[in-house]
Amino acid sequence: MSSSSPRPLSPLCVYCGASSGARPEYAAAARALGSVMASRGIALIYGGGRAGMMGHIADAVLAGGGIVTGVITQYLMDKELGHKGIHDLKVVDTMHERKKLMADTARAFIALPGGVGTLDELFEIIAWAQLGIHDHPIGLLNVNGFYDPLEAMLRRMEQEKFLRVSPDDALVIDSDPARLLDRLSVHPPRAPRSHAGE
Repeated sequence: MSSSSPRPLSPLCVYCGASSGARPEYAAAARALGSVMASRGIALIYGGGRAGMMGHIADAVLAGGGIVTGVITQYLMDKELGHKGIHDLKVVDTMHERKKLMADTARAFIALPGGVGTLDELFEIIAWAQLGIHDHPIGLLNVNGFYDPLEAMLRRMEQEKFLRVSPDDALVIDSDPARLLDRLSVHPPRAPRSHAGE
């Protein structure tokens, strides 16, 4: 893909959790990403929650006049965790349906700092990329070096021949929200690699 025809990023799926984390920089980064997305007309699709990192990014997109779609399970809605101020809150039965609907809708993905749920979503979408199920760009917003250990682990996996796609091809990692979006928009589609003997 040439630099003159950037990849569409909207709607952008953002993986994040219901906790704001231990540092204020995490929430600030989520709000900054949401503000930049809204200013660029990039719609958000996310897990539909109102708390933590999910709430921060959804509220920032809304505040900037952007469009927000949430996907949440009935179980979490019953716990009153859904964000009722967004444009479209889709309620599904299972977490599998939730993740599939977000993945099927999105044109790009970003993971914010988060916990095991965020990593679950991130690794599933990386695995799908490795299998050739999609070729949408995937980004990590690496706030305060949060994802440095994960990047190191992925490079170890590559060295040990457990990855068919290079971390450099699979992921765009940046600490600045605007720059991350810029880089995702020009990130070339990836091609899975095969390893001898597999």
